[in-house]
Amino acid sequence: MAKDVLLTAEKLNKRKKTAKVAKIASLVLLGVLTTIFVILTVIFKGGRFVIQLDKDATRDSSLVIYDFKEDRDIKRKLYADEMPYMDNISIKWIPADIDTEKEGSHNGQNYIAYTFYVENISNVAVDYWYEVVIDDVIKRVDEGIRIMIYLNGEPTVYAKKNADTGEAEPDTKPFYEGNRRSEEYIAVLEERKTLAPNSPDRITIVVWIEGDDPDTVNSLIGGDIKMHMNIREERINPNELQKIEESKESEEEKVDEQNDSNE
Repeated sequence: MAKDVLLTAEKLNKRKKTAKVAKIASLVLLGVLTTIFVILTVIFKGGRFVIQLDKDATRDSSLVIYDFKEDRDIKRKLYADEMPYMDNISIKWIPADIDTEKEGSHNGQNYIAYTFYVENISNVAVDYWYEVVIDDVIKRVDEGIRIMIYLNGEPTVYAKKNADTGEAEPDTKPFYEGNRRSEEYIAVLEERKTLAPNSPDRITIVVWIEGDDPDTVNSLIGGDIKMHMNIREERINPNELQKIEESKESEEEKVDEQNDSNE
């Protein structure tokens, strides 16, 4: 009888130890899975695309940016809706009216799209630069990225040069790739000359992974890219502005004279 009681006590102790070990193992496994989940979220989430005025600009800057022409809610930063995952598509899948269909953030299936305005609120013309900065790249996903920018209805498509040939991809302008610091570099750098007062520029930026790009291969799967857009102002000297206006008037007079002679 005593032997049976002893055996029962040993079994209970073993069960308690087994349950304790199982509990600890479950907690460790839960911790590991939680860590993995956080890492994957960070990698695939990528963050929101941001459009911003130059952070070094003074308070008396001549430029402002806003989403909607009829509701000028002026801001220093504009945020596109987040897109946690993006699959490759063809430029042919981008709507033909992407530049005019909406204002503000209007992402579609597997592409980012944002339309906004840059306005000069001073009483003299200004030049400005717009640039798209690649902040970080994982698994070389920038090899297949396309950036299309409409400036007042005129589109330009930018892409990284072909990895094998070093040549520009068909129908694209090569990435600028200036000021490279580790993974960070400037992909697009353009100057907008002589923005007149009270005559806003309409800009639409579209970002996608081009499936027809030969560099868009399976090794890019699971990659990530982070980027933002800067608007930087350059003021024009009033004397230079007068020269520009005089040059325009001279050209118009020449055209009028040519038309008169033809008649």
